Amino acid sequence: MKIIDTHCDALLKLQLAKRGRVYQVNPLTFTDAPEIETNVERLSEGNVLAQFFAVFIYPNIPDDQKWAHALEQIDLFYTEVLGKNPRMKHIKKWEDLGKLKDGEIGAILALEGADAFGNDLMKLRHLYRLGVLSIGLTWNNANLCADGAGEPRGGGLTLLGKEVVLLNNEHKVLTDVSHLSEKGFWDVMNLANFPFASHSNTSNLCEHPRNLNDEQIKAMFDKGGHIHVVFYPPFINGKDTAEISDLIKHIDHLCSLGGVKRIGLGSDFDGMDFYTNGLHKSSDFPVLINELLKCYSEEEVQGFAYKNFMNLPVLQKN
Repeated sequence: MKIIDTHCDALLKLQLAKRGRVYQVNPLTFTDAPEIETNVERLSEGNVLAQFFAVFIYPNIPDDQKWAHALEQIDLFYTEVLGKNPRMKHIKKWEDLGKLKDGEIGAILALEGADAFGNDLMKLRHLYRLGVLSIGLTWNNANLCADGAGEPRGGGLTLLGKEVVLLNNEHKVLTDVSHLSEKGFWDVMNLANFPFASHSNTSNLCEHPRNLNDEQIKAMFDKGGHIHVVFYPPFINGKDTAEISDLIKHIDHLCSLGGVKRIGLGSDFDGMDFYTNGLHKSSDFPVLINELLKCYSEEEVQGFAYKNFMNLPVLQKN
């Protein structure tokens, strides 16, 4: 069964390796490096139709270096992910997803936190031109656009943040709420044409600032947005390990709130230090699919795996 995975951190791994900070390998090879959970071989084995690649900048990077860090990750996307792997096809417009041929894997750029462009909207427009199709305003910290889920202040969007959401609407770019404060979430819901949670679970089952409560979930579904469950155990059960059955409980709860056609998968591969048993890399997706098929119809599981995403409002022709 085909898969669309809306979050991984492979670009950060490639960058850290290039800079000699991890793995003692310089550089990592995206084609088959065992250190990369979403390498091409594993994406192919997992039958991944499209993979989102997050551009993430650590908060402790000096502000005057963040733009360069972001561009370096995007350059690695072009040179290492796309340039050396003919099977990887850049999805620069949503309609490109429907043009993938057998054996091809779509690669989608996403920005995890507006720190990269600060308050420079010219830089944001460059990111659109480079093919970024999903933007989360924050990671867990605060920035010039909004407060993140880990910011004690819990503020919402700034005027700049609101302007970014409106620009996302104009460019048919998803506005990702997965790391936002709750107030920021509601500000996005008031403004965004294309709200989306790339990797979040339900706080009803796991009380964590990164998860969404029932009111948020219902609002997302009512607006046509989708929520993609994340495989990270602390967001599943608050522990360092979890079972696939624990993850499926979050899908069950989302379905109980009317989301059977608005659920997807956002693994967080290459960004985790703890794992759900049986889900350690992209080639493990069939394990999850087999477990889901014990609980849901094939049509419903196909929806969770990829078809629901293909029905997002941003993908529909005007």
